[in-house]
Amino acid sequence: MNSIWCENSPESLVDITARFCASNLQRISGTETDISKLCLPHEIGEKLFMMACEVNRVVSDNLVEMFRHQRMKRTSLRGCSLSDKGLKMVIRHRLRELDIHNCAQFTAQTLNNINKYSDNMKSLYIGNSVQILPSYLQPEGTFSDSDSEHEHDGNVYEKQGFILQAPELRKLCIRDLFVTRGPTYFDLLLKPLPDLTHLDLSGAFHKEGMENFCWLLCLPELVSLILHNVQEVEFSLKALCKLSKLQHLDISQCNESRGQFLHPGAFMETLVTGLPRLRSLDISGTNLAGTGPDDRALCDITGLSSRVEKPLDFLGLYKTHNDASSRRHIPAVCVSGDTNEAQILEAGRRYLDRPAVLESILNDLFHVFRYETCQNTEIALDILLLAMEGHLHEKHIQISGSASLYYVVKSDQVKRDWNIKVKRRILKTLLDAMLFHRGDPTMMRNGCLILCQFLIPADVIFDYQRLVEILLHIVSDYSDEDRFNQRAGIFLLNQLACQVDGQQKMLVGRLGAVEKMLQIITEKLQQGVCDDVMETAWSTMWNVTDETPANCERFLNAGGMLLFLKCKRRFPEKADLLRNMMGLLGNVAEVEELRPKLMTKEFVEEFDFLLDSCRDGIEVSYNAAGVLAHMASDGPGAWTITHPDREHLLFRMGKAIRRWNIKSNRNINYRSFAPIIKLAGVGHTPECQMWSVWALANLTSVTPDKYCKLVLEEGGLTLMEEILNENSFKSTPSEVKEWAEMVRSNVVHWRENGDTLVDSLEFDG
Repeated sequence: MNSIWCENSPESLVDITARFCASNLQRISGTETDISKLCLPHEIGEKLFMMACEVNRVVSDNLVEMFRHQRMKRTSLRGCSLSDKGLKMVIRHRLRELDIHNCAQFTAQTLNNINKYSDNMKSLYIGNSVQILPSYLQPEGTFSDSDSEHEHDGNVYEKQGFILQAPELRKLCIRDLFVTRGPTYFDLLLKPLPDLTHLDLSGAFHKEGMENFCWLLCLPELVSLILHNVQEVEFSLKALCKLSKLQHLDISQCNESRGQFLHPGAFMETLVTGLPRLRSLDISGTNLAGTGPDDRALCDITGLSSRVEKPLDFLGLYKTHNDASSRRHIPAVCVSGDTNEAQILEAGRRYLDRPAVLESILNDLFHVFRYETCQNTEIALDILLLAMEGHLHEKHIQISGSASLYYVVKSDQVKRDWNIKVKRRILKTLLDAMLFHRGDPTMMRNGCLILCQFLIPADVIFDYQRLVEILLHIVSDYSDEDRFNQRAGIFLLNQLACQVDGQQKMLVGRLGAVEKMLQIITEKLQQGVCDDVMETAWSTMWNVTDETPANCERFLNAGGMLLFLKCKRRFPEKADLLRNMMGLLGNVAEVEELRPKLMTKEFVEEFDFLLDSCRDGIEVSYNAAGVLAHMASDGPGAWTITHPDREHLLFRMGKAIRRWNIKSNRNINYRSFAPIIKLAGVGHTPECQMWSVWALANLTSVTPDKYCKLVLEEGGLTLMEEILNENSFKSTPSEVKEWAEMVRSNVVHWRENGDTLVDSLEFDG
């Protein structure tokens, strides 16, 4: 089993370069470094192709065309959307290893191409892409007009003497092959491959019967044979016992009827004694372990008494009849079963490629996490992620896997051991599942619960856009019928909009977040409900409009001002709602070109009224004055309404600002002081200066470690010096100078303390 665990070290230079090239294939097309024109060593060609498949997510014919000159020895195209033509461009490199599991577009032409270019092939994983193989062999003389429409003519394969021609092939996997007719089908398939050492025919079914598996005798070199969920295995005993080199045998079943052997004890005893080199045996889902333990015997598994002195390396007993995995005397070093955590984890490791069995295993694992204490979360996390990655289309696996994943990620002990690569692997797997199954509310619920355990947005910046897309889907499509998902989605979306730069905020806006938040608010208004969803919707818009003029414009164009007025009048007592709305409108007011749209009688009257508000401390009054200060900063000529009167409103602003306590603790978070500092330089309107300098004095007094640095970095200290200089701002009110002096004193004191600390640290070092 592969593992998700890796060292927290940088990628190799080869990986970094390959990822860059793979991410910029279109940019380098037509240049001297055009991948399609280069012929690189096969190690580099394989690496580039693998990275291109990972980056582009969809493996198309056009992508393969770019790599037509790259030499490759091995490749995995699992789940790709290539055509036969596209695959031909890959396999004509005469690969040694090829995996085409779960590729629905391939036809019989792909089989022809494989046969044409398979002279070096060592390993072929057809998996469930069995449509490339014939489903029948046409008896000679019975070919009819109706059969002419069929893709395969069995006579063709009989005449050429093979179905699959790969003389060097050692490993072959074919899953769920359904044969309708032709008693010699498996002979024709396997006789041309006498050097096979590993064969997997899981789920194979022949409508005319399996011919007692006599066709296995043409594979004398077999070391590993998997006949999982194959019919008529009970009649394979004679043939199996002649495979003298066999070391691993899997005859497990997940079909209840096929797991019932008529004489289980005799079958097991004959099988084990007839295969002296056998080291690994899987009888999961069958009755081959017998009815129960014998207190007088040294072995509790019927038919394995001959292996007491020489235990098997592995014995598969998962869901075996009569609770065989719970018995004490089992002659095997390692056991898969459903009795305890170790057995369940072993089953998970070994059956990752069996969806039906894996779903049951994940359910068992969920019970371990929910009702017990998992002793080996590292292996458990491996199994959960590999199961989810390998079976993206299987909804039940994604739901079961994510349910257990929640318990893993919420463990503080586990999270301390994660590095950034492991975190990203977990999150990528989760987002893949959420995107693919976005219509399933349980999957969305599990995903949101898991995401809440991570640091948002820091942990998800690497896949920011996909997460935003998922969350926007959740908040818009899971409303009335699933309030939890909507609440969780909007909470996470709000977190995503916090503490990110303008590029991410712009992306959120382009993806339609502002419009969707306004839609949610409209629906809540119609319902007459003001809940945490509505409040968070306003908070999200507050965050995405912060220093992002394009999003502010989106808010205005989508009718945001009207919704503000409606919410204010409908829910006048909701302090948190009002604070969020006011913060958002403060962001809009900072954008000079948008301020004319705010200049309406209804809007200005509301903010004039809010100047006197004592709700939520000073926050409502503070934000109202801030919006009006920005509007007034454009000068008397920009004040295009007659009521409220500009001078009267400025008088009320000054009165409100003088009333605020300079030591008030604030429920606000500034990333930049640029808009505030700009107002401090507005000499023609002292009230703009009053609001600005008061804000700086308050914030540097209450939270100096956070905000003194911002004042210093953004030129605020220089401006305070100018305000304190009588020649610069002669009409500056005395209070403004007092507050400016306070700002200067706070910043100088903070800077001096910081320098002292640095000197101390250098001296100690």
